[in-house]
Amino acid sequence: MSSTHTSDVLVLGGGIIGLVTAWRAAQRGLATAVVDPEPGGGAAQVAAGMLAAVTELHYGEQTLLGLNLASARRYPDFAAELTEATGHDLGYRRCGTLAVALDADDRAHLRELHALQRRSGLESEWLSGRECRKLEPMLAPGVRGGLRVDGDHQIDPRRLAAALVTACERAGVVFHRAWAERLTVERDRAAGCVLADGTALGAPQVVLAAGSLSGRLAGVPDEVLPPVRPVKGQVLRLTVPARYAPFLSRTVRAVVRGGHLYLVPRLSGELVVGATSEELGWDTTVTAGGVYELLRDAHELVPGITELPLTETRAGLRPGSPDNAPLLGPTALPGLLLATGHHRNGVLLTPVTGDVLAHVLTTGQLPDEARPFTPRRFRAAVRTEQPV
Repeated sequence: MSSTHTSDVLVLGGGIIGLVTAWRAAQRGLATAVVDPEPGGGAAQVAAGMLAAVTELHYGEQTLLGLNLASARRYPDFAAELTEATGHDLGYRRCGTLAVALDADDRAHLRELHALQRRSGLESEWLSGRECRKLEPMLAPGVRGGLRVDGDHQIDPRRLAAALVTACERAGVVFHRAWAERLTVERDRAAGCVLADGTALGAPQVVLAAGSLSGRLAGVPDEVLPPVRPVKGQVLRLTVPARYAPFLSRTVRAVVRGGHLYLVPRLSGELVVGATSEELGWDTTVTAGGVYELLRDAHELVPGITELPLTETRAGLRPGSPDNAPLLGPTALPGLLLATGHHRNGVLLTPVTGDVLAHVLTTGQLPDEARPFTPRRFRAAVRTEQPV
């Protein structure tokens, strides 16, 4: 038998972005519910958890840099607050990042990135190959140089997700552990959703935060459907036995054969190696080729890695947008807001996303720092490109 449960805010999607939105909304006094069959699942179960606002800087993404830095600045207090609220250890580490080059071309590229970082007012230090190896002795002898960025940190996304579930529960968020089948639209505004079992949930404000699935929800009008696509990433997890510790003291990144590679060491002894970037639709198959390429490139960077036990292989789907930046805030459909499209920065942008959405939900206004990321920017672009 169908029934209607009314809340102030209905969040569709229980990944870290949906969870932080629900937690912050509940803290503001809004009766909040989350719809997701497995809260705390999603891309966070695969992500490495680099909080790398500086080393994630790419050409043409300087606007996104501002949002990344704003979220990075929030992280220490955010992590402390979440730990205090839940008692969970988030695996938050201020260990820094070392981005290295293995050949002359990579060295030139890294030099250009360093110049861009400096022009952008970011702190990074150029090191020689010898200085890189002194900092991280396990690096290959052929390392030509690198960038030391002490301001980049890391967190364990799985622990973060679990903590956010607990924080939501303690803040009174209601969980509906089911799929949202369809958005409900009444009188030209979002009014809730219908679950897979036919249950109707009502709310005057609906936040679509379903990651790579955000563009597939039935009932969303075409003109506000988020242009989000899945970008596959394969990731490996290895274990560093006590006899090898310390293996790496900080996150190490490189571009190897044109592909981005990172190694993220946890205090628990886990070492995360990733990640491929594949435009293959909804495929989440772990492939022999993907594992081989990651291990091959990681071995070229840190030869000793092939001695470590391989404990897990996973593939996840990043929610990519046309400009690789998130869609935050109200859509052209009254009552429908978006918190999706974070691509490779979902973990980093968790604190600022929660603050932005809570502000919009309570005031109706998008904060200045989030204005460049309004979902309406893509509709405006389409109108601009249409012939006169």
